[in-house]
Amino acid sequence: MGDVFNTDFAGRSISLKANYLAGQADGAVLVTYGDTVVLVTAVSLKQSRQGVDFLPLTVDHQEMTFAAGKIPGGFFKREGRPNEREILTSRMIDRSIRPLFPQGYFFETQIIATLLSVDSENDPDVTAMLGTSAALEMSDIPFDGPIAGVRVGRVDGQFVCNPSLEVQAKSDLNLFLVGRKVLSRPSDQGFDINLVMLEGDAREAEEDIIVDAINFGLESMRPVIELQDRMRQAIGKGKRSFSVEPVDESLSLKVSEVALDGLKEAYNIPGKLDRYHKIGVVRENARKEICGDDATLSSAVDNILEGLERQILREMILRDKRRIDGRSNVDIRPISSEIGLLPRAHGSAIFTRGETQALVALTLGTSSDEQRLDYVSGEEMRTFLLHYNFPPFCVGEAKFLRGAGRREIGHGALARKALVPILPSEEQFPYTIRIVSEILSSNGSSSMATVCGGTLSLMDAGVPVKDIVAGIAMGLLKEKDEVVILSDILGDEDHAGDMDFKVCGTQKGITAMQMDIKIDGVTEDILRKALYQARDGRCFIIEKMKETIANPRDDISKYAPRITTVKVRPEKVRDVIGSGGKNIRQIINETGVTIDVEDDGTVTIASSDSEAAARAVAMVKWLTEDAEIGKIYRGIVKKVVDFGAFVEILPGTEGLVHISQLAKERVNKVTDVLQEGEEVLVKVLEIDKQGKIRLSRKDAIGENVP
Repeated sequence: MGDVFNTDFAGRSISLKANYLAGQADGAVLVTYGDTVVLVTAVSLKQSRQGVDFLPLTVDHQEMTFAAGKIPGGFFKREGRPNEREILTSRMIDRSIRPLFPQGYFFETQIIATLLSVDSENDPDVTAMLGTSAALEMSDIPFDGPIAGVRVGRVDGQFVCNPSLEVQAKSDLNLFLVGRKVLSRPSDQGFDINLVMLEGDAREAEEDIIVDAINFGLESMRPVIELQDRMRQAIGKGKRSFSVEPVDESLSLKVSEVALDGLKEAYNIPGKLDRYHKIGVVRENARKEICGDDATLSSAVDNILEGLERQILREMILRDKRRIDGRSNVDIRPISSEIGLLPRAHGSAIFTRGETQALVALTLGTSSDEQRLDYVSGEEMRTFLLHYNFPPFCVGEAKFLRGAGRREIGHGALARKALVPILPSEEQFPYTIRIVSEILSSNGSSSMATVCGGTLSLMDAGVPVKDIVAGIAMGLLKEKDEVVILSDILGDEDHAGDMDFKVCGTQKGITAMQMDIKIDGVTEDILRKALYQARDGRCFIIEKMKETIANPRDDISKYAPRITTVKVRPEKVRDVIGSGGKNIRQIINETGVTIDVEDDGTVTIASSDSEAAARAVAMVKWLTEDAEIGKIYRGIVKKVVDFGAFVEILPGTEGLVHISQLAKERVNKVTDVLQEGEEVLVKVLEIDKQGKIRLSRKDAIGENVP
């Protein structure tokens, strides 16, 4: 039942199955890649909502816990709100397909990708992206595909397509890229694959390596592009027709006459809010003069005005070689930064670039503050957290303050990836680190400001980072053969441009990137030039950051917990914990420290009071140390017998004081010298092969012990 199409993809079989499940969706495809199975459905309504002049597209990727043979946790025992990975995958799919719907297609469209089965070998993101494209290709929904996604890794200098989780762990590169089929020539049967979307991270990779990885990935997806072509030709539906209101040339001319000069004046105003105010006035005057009492013209007038604004900005840059704020295409906006402004935060920074400003605060915690992420493919314990917030006041708006949305999750994830490569190892710096970026003002590149501010906050906190990371957002305008690549783009330039390319890294190489391309024709040469121009901008920003702080502080904040790690033998862990947790509770109650004990014998003690921490360390060592020959101990008499007394010198460690070793003079009866429960100084004389300890009281008389 159903129509199945197979091909080889990265050395493993992948299949697309249609006309099998979800028959009432406009398009539905079951993708099977090893034991990873994803069902993707596409539905687009036949009627658009009144007054809608944009594409209302929603994309949801959902992981079902049964995909990994698990039952959800919690009280309700069912899947709940989307986790971070589901949101990031949904964003990648959305960003890839949104530019590929035709202009004027304003019908509500929904993509749902449901992960039904998962293994550790085959990437659910790859299958979900392929299933999305195939479902749209098979459906009657207009879509300028097909597309496909691949993940590219690099191990021992060799690129790997769709690496398994095990291989990814060894890789120094993790790129997810999406490509789209374009005909080489109208009369040619062959096709090229153009880059549509890219995101990923690397361990300070050079620019040429990134370009080579992109080329490798694009060519690797050719088999699944051809697979979709075969499937569409065999069983694909004809695309539905839809009407687009023709451009009213007379109305366009009238709007241009009324608004063009005013809009040109507005785009000569460098300040964002002043510019937007002027644009708002021009727009309102145009509506009043042209629409009058006819509200039906309002939407058409707004669309024409938006087109005029885009045209003005593009002509300024392409023809006049001038940007809104007067910069050249490679100039970076004025940069300033400050650290240590929040006394009780363990690290803090303000990073300002032009009209974009981020306040970044850092908190240090212990292993008990680690974040536990439960995915269907397994559990992840995260010791580095980065949260990005975008309050409405940062763009001069007044809205309800909501929790983190998809935008916040996506920008925070990108900034986190950028900073991970410079963090010290957990052995070197055993802290949980949380960075929070509050965007105070935004006019482009707020996620890149978060990267820069995050680096400054790490150094202010005394985290021994390996290097300095900065981020920059690049833009592109392309008209026929004329190409302009812009460094450090404004929000208006992003909106009117053809590419948004965020690049993060050190002076040595790239640590993270994200790219969205809106047009065809972005060649390898353009990508290479953009990457090298981004490197120049990144290095310039790093030098500016060094003027504020060039190296991490020598010590952490006095308000941060001091973490001391003590290593004990695994068999001694139970002695630290004690019966029912008795010993560990006693340490916490007497010293006020936070203490964590791992099964491997790692004992982590955290306290902002160094004396309390030292006392706790001494108590742990006392609980776990072994007896030493010749050492004096203060012990407790546990049992008196005719021939001597058993004394506990360490927790759980007892030795025998023979009656002949009780005193220098002759002792006739043990109880004449010692009583049960009495404290006594003893010296270790011998430890035999069986671990039995022989003690002496008379040799310890007159000795001192702490």
